[in-house]
Amino acid sequence: MRVIIEDFGSQVVSVWEGLSSETRSLIVGALQSPTAASGGTRSSSSSSRTLIYDARADWELSRLLSALDERTVEAGTSLNAEQAASLRRMAETTASVLESQTRSAEVFGQLVERAHKQHDFARIDALADLLPLRFAPSELCEVARSAHPLVRALAHEALAQAPTSVLISLLTDPVDAEIARDALECQAIEYGSEEARHLINALFSNDELEEDL
Repeated sequence: MRVIIEDFGSQVVSVWEGLSSETRSLIVGALQSPTAASGGTRSSSSSSRTLIYDARADWELSRLLSALDERTVEAGTSLNAEQAASLRRMAETTASVLESQTRSAEVFGQLVERAHKQHDFARIDALADLLPLRFAPSELCEVARSAHPLVRALAHEALAQAPTSVLISLLTDPVDAEIARDALECQAIEYGSEEARHLINALFSNDELEEDL
């Protein structure tokens, strides 16, 4: 299936023309891979992995995915069956490259929201599995501040499964402390961690002491 960008409308064309040559190569390589051709787009192609993926590519592909998804919703009968299939394939391929590479909390949130809109629960589970592998604890706290409730829930769950010692280290950060404390409470209540329970009790006692003073 040959993709003709002009078929997808002016907005997609504008975003595509604004991509760097490296970012275009990422998508072209992924579209030409046997996995994408067979309809499976859950992992990036070997050709895309040999190319440079950086913060610029992350941002550009995020914009491209937004434009493709918007066009998919708006397309209706303005595209024939082959064009519509090509549009969906390109959007899924772009999402797959982002999923396999991104280390941006914002882009991760975009992918989760997209999967949620599509009722793609398998993809949500896959993204949830990626969280602790892709993001450091402080970055997970950033994800946990997302405006989308599902994104927040996934990040909180990932933090609750982190070692208690990691959460303790986050308590000294004024920005991340509240989220770390919530994760510790989850460990104590839902997972029955005695270490977390003792720590939470100590934190409550300290709060009460500060209030008395």
